Amino acid sequence: MTNSLDINAQIQRGKIASKLSFFIAGFALSSWAPLVPYAKDRLNADTNTLGTILLCLGLGAVLGMPLASVLASKVGCRKVITVASIGLIITLPLLAYLTSILLFAFILFLFGLCIGAIDVTANIHGTQVQGLEKKPLMSSFHGFYSIGGLLGVSAVTLFLASIYDPVVAAAFFSSMILIVCIIGASSKFLEKQNTTEKTPLFVLPRGIVFIIGLLCLLVFLAEGAYLDWGAILLVQDKNTDLSISGIGYVIFALALTISRFTGDYLVAKMGEIRMLFSGLCFTALGILFTAYSANLVSVLIAIGLTGLAAGNLVPILFSLAAKQTVMPISHAISAVSFLGYLGVLLGPAMIGYIADMIGLNPTFYLLGLMMLVITAIVALSRKMTH
Repeated sequence: MTNSLDINAQIQRGKIASKLSFFIAGFALSSWAPLVPYAKDRLNADTNTLGTILLCLGLGAVLGMPLASVLASKVGCRKVITVASIGLIITLPLLAYLTSILLFAFILFLFGLCIGAIDVTANIHGTQVQGLEKKPLMSSFHGFYSIGGLLGVSAVTLFLASIYDPVVAAAFFSSMILIVCIIGASSKFLEKQNTTEKTPLFVLPRGIVFIIGLLCLLVFLAEGAYLDWGAILLVQDKNTDLSISGIGYVIFALALTISRFTGDYLVAKMGEIRMLFSGLCFTALGILFTAYSANLVSVLIAIGLTGLAAGNLVPILFSLAAKQTVMPISHAISAVSFLGYLGVLLGPAMIGYIADMIGLNPTFYLLGLMMLVITAIVALSRKMTH
């Protein structure tokens, strides 16, 4: 009886730690989104230069994920998430203050490294808690990432619109929230699990795992487009005031949150495959509608529809990766994660380079069309193989 009570107590503490860990990752990343236009002006960067700078965020995240996976198996999830959270608390205010492009790029790389580390370690810890509970918990954990994203971008956008010297104030406010969250979570993580399993730093995807990873890359590319370029699109092409330019990502994050907390019901009704392809198609159409819309209201409607369509795509893709038989599950998920975060790494820079040549709004058109074409090719190839 005592052992049962101890395990239940561990599970409850572990749930709190997992929810706060996902919240921290979502809150920190979305707090950065409204700061991008201000950073662009402060650094006097054109779209080409800004795209190169944003590459540092994705590069840090892609490097941080496999490193954190290895470290978590050696020292435990608590230490990795605590150290990475401290890194966020230090780097976020600096991103609101620095004027040197090289130093800014380096700090953004460290910020991305910490985001990637928390992201993958939160998933590892969440899986461990789910294993103890013996029932699905990961969807609700990912929902707290979305809640963190929604609250982060909303709070920073509010600060930017209403407070003197708002950029620095918003960044320091966000860091204070992160401090509270990590203090609340630090004592509740599960103890490090002893394992002899070797965790590879990189796994090459094969067969259906490559297709799943490619689709994951597309989804992260679309989400990254709204995170890093959405505010600039509103200011530059949709005649939106800079002080409220973060509202686009507020709508997007809210739509993602609603989608993720209703996704399990819809997947049960429609099935994973039908839900996947309908979500991909409507995400692509939402991006095209965003580019087409001329006034703020219609643009925000388009952004909201895109978020609703995209919200459950990544959970479905990871679920499919866990069900395939071509590769071991842990290797498949690692490979899909790597391919997916290539979208985070390459996406912002690619959009910046293309926007420098043809404009940002036409680049959104191109992204939507590319997503439609690749979705059609995957659907056709799946039909032919059956």
